[in-house]
Amino acid sequence: MGQLRKYRDLEIDWNMEPVDAVALYLEWGNTGYGGSYENRVRSKNDFSNYFVVYNWEDRPKVCLVRRNSDGAEDLVCLIPPKAMGKRFRDEIGHTKGVFPINREIRSWLEKELYS
Repeated sequence: MGQLRKYRDLEIDWNMEPVDAVALYLEWGNTGYGGSYENRVRSKNDFSNYFVVYNWEDRPKVCLVRRNSDGAEDLVCLIPPKAMGKRFRDEIGHTKGVFPINREIRSWLEKELYS
């Protein structure tokens, strides 16, 4: 899991969810993140780093994403421990898609990043 530690100094928006990223960076005439006009995207130099859970395969995959108005790049992806992945899938009703991290996954990521 050491591959995540190289991003420990990166500023991560732990509250960013996939739907927020789309609204902030991709929606026409974005109005800012969290309803705050001063947080709007001003240029392609504005970006966010945040985590998402991709639930398309047999096991969920957690990725650190960097997004700006040009697109998104997965910086690193990890498979959570099997039991944690199962609990996550149970929590979302085994629905396929892209999801925000939950508290358990966030705690795991913080340990991997900062311990």
